[in-house]
Amino acid sequence: MTLTELRYLIALDKERHFGRAAKRAFVSQPTLSVAVKKLEGELGVTVFERNRGEARVTPIGRRIIEQAYRVLGEVSALESVAEQGRDELKGPLRLGVIYTVGPYLLPHLIPALRATSPDMPLIIEENLTGQLTQQLRNNELDAVIVAMPYDVSGMSVWPIYDESFVVVMPQSHAWAQRESVDANELADENLLLLGPGHCFRDQVLDLCAGCRETEEAHRTRSGSSLETIRHMVASGLGVTVLPRSSIPNLSHESRLLETRPFSGTAPKRQIAIAWRRSFPRPKAISALHEAVMGCDLAGVSLMEEQNALNVDEAFLDAS
Repeated sequence: MTLTELRYLIALDKERHFGRAAKRAFVSQPTLSVAVKKLEGELGVTVFERNRGEARVTPIGRRIIEQAYRVLGEVSALESVAEQGRDELKGPLRLGVIYTVGPYLLPHLIPALRATSPDMPLIIEENLTGQLTQQLRNNELDAVIVAMPYDVSGMSVWPIYDESFVVVMPQSHAWAQRESVDANELADENLLLLGPGHCFRDQVLDLCAGCRETEEAHRTRSGSSLETIRHMVASGLGVTVLPRSSIPNLSHESRLLETRPFSGTAPKRQIAIAWRRSFPRPKAISALHEAVMGCDLAGVSLMEEQNALNVDEAFLDAS
């Protein structure tokens, strides 16, 4: 059994097709097929059912693949330990970012990190929180930027900023004549939301009990991104709620849109960096945090004095 064979297993698990898995692993299809068959022979079990190039994981195969993820994760950790002995800020950092943060933070973060840690480029994955968490657990990512709360076993969390929510509406909407909007009134409007699975969707629905009832009655409409929803609002389809960091992007449609704060205490979210407690490059996490603190991100409140959570003293000392 070799590490290469385990990597082929994982590639096939991701693609569920021998041809696509071979391309993912940068080998020929026969090479991958022979290696997987050899590994199955050594283990004495069938990991994948085959049907005209398609591959379906067997029950015992699922357990084997999960163990393969863990084995390769430990190998990566071993490589990182060796790299740590040379320079923690040298080499790529695999960063996951949720969809509602990436487009607004990354244009500021990348130049800041490039200036402070030029030998640590970012490999970026944008996805939903659940998927990013799974990739973090599988050692496919080194750190993620997500919305709080984020209580995941084995993970450390470092809050980086708060940002409030605002209501966005067509310029012709009656609310444009007001100074603020009551959250409970959202239920009476055609509220445009992100699709299921986005934590920001749930945060908006939690603003009022009526919002949930409206959503259950299928009166809300979904968009694939905050930018798509913004365009639909500009076209006059309805209203929405956006995080403050996305507001500077409204300039191209400013003559069609209006924004208003919420009445009373503005609802908000907290954004944080999370990583595995076993991650062996503490200086990389600190460099990422410092770069965020140096960003000129409109509409957010940076949490410069906030301490990281679930971090042992050895990690802090090392960073």
